[in-house]
Amino acid sequence: MSDLPPDSSPAVEESEVEPTRILIPSTLGGLGIELTGELLTRVVIVPKGKERKQFRPFADLKRSERSEFLDEVLGRFSEYLAGARRNLELEYDLKATGLPNFPRRVLRQTAKVPYGRTRTYQEIAEGAGRPDAYRQVLSVLMANPLPLVVPCHRVVTTKSGAGSFIGGQRKKLWLLKLEQKTLAMD
Repeated sequence: MSDLPPDSSPAVEESEVEPTRILIPSTLGGLGIELTGELLTRVVIVPKGKERKQFRPFADLKRSERSEFLDEVLGRFSEYLAGARRNLELEYDLKATGLPNFPRRVLRQTAKVPYGRTRTYQEIAEGAGRPDAYRQVLSVLMANPLPLVVPCHRVVTTKSGAGSFIGGQRKKLWLLKLEQKTLAMD
């Protein structure tokens, strides 16, 4: 018999790690990165002109917060945005986001879109098992907790139309051009 109260779980107590939230400058503007242990839990693309107080949970990186893992994460984002890396290759858990099943399926389908390629909202909806839900795909991607890692910028309205992006259409077009340019150099 355990000495713990009935509604307490040792696994829950041990897993309650306080997330690290940092705000870093990038070629896209500010990037908010949230890590829980060695798991990426959130990425925020700070819209240009937005007041920093809206992103208060994300603090400027202080020298004392640096770690080998954090340096690796920051290096990967920097390389990716410079066109030197095609995949961030960071661990994340979509179940931990608390999203329902369909949005998780949409994000899993989106994560499969290859670097430098695009898929339409319709194609993602079909891959997620609900071909009639292509409008919902846009809503899911606009709330993507892991943009760039789950590359929602690669999902477009049609083969010729870019569509919306959580970081704004100009940033979406910039990312798509970066990937096309990088592929063309191969």
